[in-house]
Amino acid sequence: QVQLVESGGGLVQAGGSLRLSCAASGNIFSINIMGWYRQAPGKQRELVATITSDGSTNYADSVKGRFTISRDNAKNTVDLQMNSLKPEDTAVYYCNVKHLMGWNWVDFWGQGTQVTVSS
Repeated sequence: QVQLVESGGGLVQAGGSLRLSCAASGNIFSINIMGWYRQAPGKQRELVATITSDGSTNYADSVKGRFTISRDNAKNTVDLQMNSLKPEDTAVYYCNVKHLMGWNWVDFWGQGTQVTVSS
């Protein structure tokens, strides 16, 4: 099992910045994908950014150029630096770790942290 603990959410004005952090513990596979997803009220959970264990990144179009994902493999942490925040970035942000088990990716989720951007 994998446990994920997020921190860093909060309330910020539009144009401001926040940094989210996630610490993973438990049985962490050396090959994995870590990432952040978000879910706004009334909407489905969506990908924000992911980073593989060798450092390859992927971003949603809506956050490209504003958000930066990074990870520390030695500490099993993943961070999301969010700049130039917009009201539409308001959501609960979830940390995610994917393990490849056989032919399938298995997801582990954190409990989520609220990010609210005021206009």
